[in-house]
Amino acid sequence: MNILSLFLIGIAMSTDAFAAAIGKGIAMRKPTLKQALKIGVLFGVVEAITPMLGWLLGKAAAQIISEYDHWIALILLSLLGIHMIKEGLSSNDDEDDEVDPTQQPFIKLFLTSIATSIDAMAVGVGMAFLDVNIYVVAMIIGCSTFVAVTVGVMIGRYAGHIIGRYAEIVGGFVLIGVGMGIAAEHVGLLG
Repeated sequence: MNILSLFLIGIAMSTDAFAAAIGKGIAMRKPTLKQALKIGVLFGVVEAITPMLGWLLGKAAAQIISEYDHWIALILLSLLGIHMIKEGLSSNDDEDDEVDPTQQPFIKLFLTSIATSIDAMAVGVGMAFLDVNIYVVAMIIGCSTFVAVTVGVMIGRYAGHIIGRYAEIVGGFVLIGVGMGIAAEHVGLLG
């Protein structure tokens, strides 16, 4: 897997957190950069840890299904992508009704960060079947999420929930594309 694919995965994994951050930013009254950075760090760290956990799970199963690894990666990434597109197209705006997240208990922000990082764990499972350095993948995903969440909180009250939906839809298509690229590379269609 090339470095461009890794960065695309990092960006795709951060889009759901970005969408959530926009929702948080909408709910906040004049968020400060310090507040946005704190939320960004929390989401980035959680998003960096979850692919490593998924990778460990995938490595445990890798010996059993290594013959089909590229198809598993394609299926996992495609299912995640389809789910993200579906979520982006849904009109569920329950998060917009929340109060200022910096005044919520830490546990609520933490649980939100976990909820937006489940897809990164599934990506980690898929990475276990490929020849990639999971620490580099985790760092890219974590840094992308940190930046996306920080920016999302800051622009949330200005941009509204529409950008969040589009970001998640684009992220879903990116994941499907990366999965197709992995499968094409392994069956000899790409270099």
